[in-house]
Amino acid sequence: MSPFAAVAGVLLVVTAAPYIAFLGLYAWLRPSGSPAEKSESEPPVSVVLPTYNESRIVEAKLDDLLALDYPMEKVELVVVDSSTDETREIIRDYFAELEAPELTLIEEDERRGLAPALNEAYEAAEREMVVKTDCDSKLPPDVLREAAANLADPEVDAVTGRNVEVLGGSGVESEYRGVQSHIQRLESHLDSTLIFHGPFSAFENDALCPIDPNSLADDTELALKIRRQGGRVIFDPAVQYKEASHSEFVKRRKQKDRRAMGLIRLLVQHRDALGRYGSYGRAVLPFNWWFMIVSPWLLALTLGVGTISAVTTVGLAGFALPVAVGLFTYLGQKDALGPAQALYSLFDTQVSLLRGGIDLLRGKGDGTWEVDAELREIYE
Repeated sequence: MSPFAAVAGVLLVVTAAPYIAFLGLYAWLRPSGSPAEKSESEPPVSVVLPTYNESRIVEAKLDDLLALDYPMEKVELVVVDSSTDETREIIRDYFAELEAPELTLIEEDERRGLAPALNEAYEAAEREMVVKTDCDSKLPPDVLREAAANLADPEVDAVTGRNVEVLGGSGVESEYRGVQSHIQRLESHLDSTLIFHGPFSAFENDALCPIDPNSLADDTELALKIRRQGGRVIFDPAVQYKEASHSEFVKRRKQKDRRAMGLIRLLVQHRDALGRYGSYGRAVLPFNWWFMIVSPWLLALTLGVGTISAVTTVGLAGFALPVAVGLFTYLGQKDALGPAQALYSLFDTQVSLLRGGIDLLRGKGDGTWEVDAELREIYE
């Protein structure tokens, strides 16, 4: 065996070891459902909705919110808008004849980024339970009741849920969300989960705290800070939403790389939490450090060393390895890998995390986002 082959083998084993340990722990604990002591509850709710040039879909989102199975007299909608189109006019007209829910419309004259907008909206939210949702998502009627049942547990300060249907039919995203839901289920039963999802997350109002104005992972940052305050932040698969996504490789980079940057930067900023806060700092954060920061570089190094090993062993035929990776990627983005599609979804995520890490090292990243017009069409 060549030295390069031996190094590639060692790298592959080292890269895979934490994932194998995770699978073993999952098989041992067999976590299911929410770890909270859920009970029926109907607290007053503030729904925070940040908007930016959502004129094509905001009315459908408002219809979605009013269709929720919850007494609207207990709901206030806090919209923070920095649009240059007719979004806020549509919102005002929509609520002109409505007695409930109550509307608080925060109008920004300039676009400052999502995190400052959310800080202002959370400050304005007055109800006991605060829900954050995105305009480009759909919610089932029972989502507020499921969230409230989790927050009725005095140990739980925040809850997020899962994407039960990827709008647009992306097999890549659907498989990744399936894998992610298993990760978050185990994390929540161990202690708390890391990632909170923009389409739907719910918080106890008195647990809210300001987030970094330059944050690229605002929902997750808020949850992480709440956990550092002593609260528990969990994932419940019964809390559901729908969100759209791409499968095509290039389009996914535009959608996923910014999220990857935000999560990596957040982990680095809160690196002092490693080893603290019970199993959250001893197991949950280290696993996410490995998955988001260490593993992408090790995987790239493994592929590089493996290619060198193959070429030095069999000559030009050794380039079959990168060609095979390219074919794997091509078929994966076409949702054509069958049982291997879940494996490709993890590979795709590692690509975004590697690119996100490189972009952060290059000093890229700000708090604004670009509207994906193609995905918006799905919500119209």
